Amino acid sequence: MTRSIDLVLVANARIPSQRAQSLQVVQMAAAFQRAGASVALLHAKRRPTVALAPGQDAWAYYGVKQAPPPALEAVECFDWIDRVPRVLQYVPARLQEQSFGKNAARAVLERFSLARVLTREVETAQILGKKKRPNVYLELHRVPGGRLRRRALRASARACAGIVAISGGVKADLVALGLDEKQITVEHDGFDPERFAHLPTRSAARATLSLPASVPLVVYTGGLLEWKGVDLLVETARALSDAYFVIAGGMDADVKRLRQKAGGLANVRIDGFQPPERVPLYLAAGDVGVAPNRSKPAISARHTSPLKVFEAMAAHLPLVATDLPSLRELLRHGEDAWIVPPDDPKALAEGLGKLLGDAALRSRLAHAFGARAAEHTWIARARRLLAWMDRER
Repeated sequence: MTRSIDLVLVANARIPSQRAQSLQVVQMAAAFQRAGASVALLHAKRRPTVALAPGQDAWAYYGVKQAPPPALEAVECFDWIDRVPRVLQYVPARLQEQSFGKNAARAVLERFSLARVLTREVETAQILGKKKRPNVYLELHRVPGGRLRRRALRASARACAGIVAISGGVKADLVALGLDEKQITVEHDGFDPERFAHLPTRSAARATLSLPASVPLVVYTGGLLEWKGVDLLVETARALSDAYFVIAGGMDADVKRLRQKAGGLANVRIDGFQPPERVPLYLAAGDVGVAPNRSKPAISARHTSPLKVFEAMAAHLPLVATDLPSLRELLRHGEDAWIVPPDDPKALAEGLGKLLGDAALRSRLAHAFGARAAEHTWIARARRLLAWMDRER
């Protein structure tokens, strides 16, 4: 690195990748730089899951147009998780995490002695804590359940200058582990307003995506892990045959599984992973968005801060979501969203049917939802975190 770095972000993420984690990491790095910090992003050197177009770099892929962009450095680590079946991936995953965490910590100690560090990796924070490295902050998106990992989390968190919790549920569980509540700030995920600045009309977006022009359209954008509730959404589509459902996102294996589940349903289209610049098209095309999270595990019920919620907010798309603490933090039933019981295809169908059948309600919810968007941009989040770090150091 030739330029002076004010802030180092550490994230065990493939870049580019099909996962929302990578989008969050890249967009936050760019937002910190726009907010005035000179940023270096350390990420995992792993085989990418998406291919860049000729002449395209990772920043352009994620829609980052600023010049100069943050410095980007791939950190060496073990990378053989994908060579084994999912049921056997625990050990190689832990080796990958540990090797990345150790090598990222070494990079910080050797080359970024004066910079603040915001790491998503407990292993990195733990090593830097043992070295008495000042100005280290830990961002947590979930609280592990295993005894040894929770012990490591407690030790590394107590050595940090502060902790960023992605949701109130994460903060509550950290406090229950014995961490100091005053050390923790809550900052939810967000969105990049540039990606939503020039949305097409609903009819134009549908034409671009080859979606039906006149039917009620339910849109889901995001990952397809089972706890996200997309299987439930397929069951719901069976009960709402007059509506059309389009599902965009997910890793290849999950897309294949869901297509098998939806086989024979004429009103469901599963488009698979989409580049970030196409996601706003789906939201612009829809009448209603949906966040059908399951009530288990804890990451769904308590910890998550779904990007799809903030992107629907940015697109002024009325949202039906399940009644869980993680979503109740963000949404207010009947005021800016429609909340239904979790794990219940019938209740989800009733909620979607309610909004699809009431244009005035959709308009009112969309207006109230979109009015909150400015506080949830990535740059607003970055500015709040930089000010918080200044107070905590």
